[in-house]
This record gives sequence, C-alpha cells and structure tokens, in this order.
Amino acid sequence: MISGFEHITIATILLVIVAGFAAGWIDAVVGGGGLLQLPVMLMIPGITPVQALATNKMGSIFGTTTSAVTYYRRVKPDLRTALPMAGVALLGSLGGAVVASSLPGSVFKPIIVAALVAVALFTALKPNIGELTVLRHSGHRHYILAGLIGGVIGFYDGLIGPGTGSFLVIALVSLMGYAFLEASAKAKIVNLATNAGALMIFAPHGALLWGVGLVLGGANMAGGYLGARTAVKQGNKFIRIVFLAVVTVLIIKLGFDVWNENFAGP
Repeated sequence: MISGFEHITIATILLVIVAGFAAGWIDAVVGGGGLLQLPVMLMIPGITPVQALATNKMGSIFGTTTSAVTYYRRVKPDLRTALPMAGVALLGSLGGAVVASSLPGSVFKPIIVAALVAVALFTALKPNIGELTVLRHSGHRHYILAGLIGGVIGFYDGLIGPGTGSFLVIALVSLMGYAFLEASAKAKIVNLATNAGALMIFAPHGALLWGVGLVLGGANMAGGYLGARTAVKQGNKFIRIVFLAVVTVLIIKLGFDVWNENFAGP
C-alpha cells in the first residue's frame, strides 16, 4: 500500500499515474501541469490539502528535473542567465511560501485572472512573437530584468502556484525577447528552483507522502521527458499553440475559483 493509505484503490493509483504523466508533458512544453495534477491529488481518500500540495510539488520536481536536463542537452540554453534567475526565483519561492501562511491566495486570484487574459490576448494578437530570439536588453539590464522576473514569479509560485511555468515562458518571450523554445528551456531550470523552494518549506513539517510522491514523480519524469523532446522537435509554433491552450484553461479555472469565492451562494 502507498504511504499508509491502505484504502487507496488501484483505480486511484492509475489516475495518479495518468495525471502525473500528462502534467509532466504539459509542464515540459509550457508549464501549467499542476492544474491537472493537483486536483487528482486532492481526490485521494484521506489526504489533507497540505499533503496534496506538498506531494504534488515532490512529484513535479522529478518532472521539471527531467525536462530541464533534456532541454539543456538539446537546446543548450544560456546558463549565465538561467542559473542566477533560478537562484533569485528560489528565494522568491521561499518568501511566497512564508507569506502564504498568513495571506490567502484568494486575495490575488482576480489580479492573476486579469493578467492571464492580457497575456492570452497579447500572444494571440502577435502571431510572430517568440519565433526567433531577439534579445531586448544587453549587459547588466538583461541580468537585472531576469532576476526581477525570477523573483516575482518565484514569489507567486510559493504563494499560489498555478501557471508558474506559463508566466515564466511569456515573461521570457515578451519582456526579454527569447523564442518560445529557448524560453521553455530556461523556464524549466527556473521552475525546478521554485519547486525546490516549496519543498524546503513542506518537507520539515512531515507533509510529504513519500510513496504517492514517488509514484507521481515517476510518471512526471516520463511525461517531462516526452514533453521536452516533443517541444524541441515541433518547435516554436507548436509551443505557442499549447501555451495559448494552457493559458485559456488557467483563465477558466481561476475565474471559476474567483466566482465561487466571491459571488456564489453559501
């Protein structure tokens, strides 16, 4: 049995595996796999929300590691930008996780929905964006901007989380001038750091379900590997299409959350 859940069914285990694989694939291409993976984790009988969040992050880190390595081997992203950005993002994620304990994520969700709508419109109305890498800044300005993006989005990941990879991709494309493929490669390295930051908060408190996390992680690794290879093979236009699809789902999901929290009856 898995991590003390003697009553977990084979069907639930299979659902976790399928969700982990699909989420790993989506995360590797554009980010946002947690939208699929976390709800499935919450379906496990007897699991608490904090256990679901922690175990979801544990599974995700396997997938982001695999896709980051795959991207690095095939795309060779510039680590002089990616690694410092990841370091700042790690600190931001730690800060966001600390703030999350005292400030509910629902406070920020309407702002996030508005930002996602703007991102979707921007990407849809500019069909040529992200086709080629044409950096908008150089020297210190380039690295300062990368650090700011890493810190802000890392903080968001620690505080709320959904769509972190998608926000990283669009920020790297629109603000820094990277092509979608290069942006996805860098985003995986940064997302690996933000996942690690969240685990640093969760692990000492015993919230991880190691058995479930390892099953989820194995599925996430397989999906992440296939997703990264697919993205590299299909290129920027494919990533752009998947990006728009994932952002649309994010808008619907978070918009539904905002409606339920603010307008739905008791």
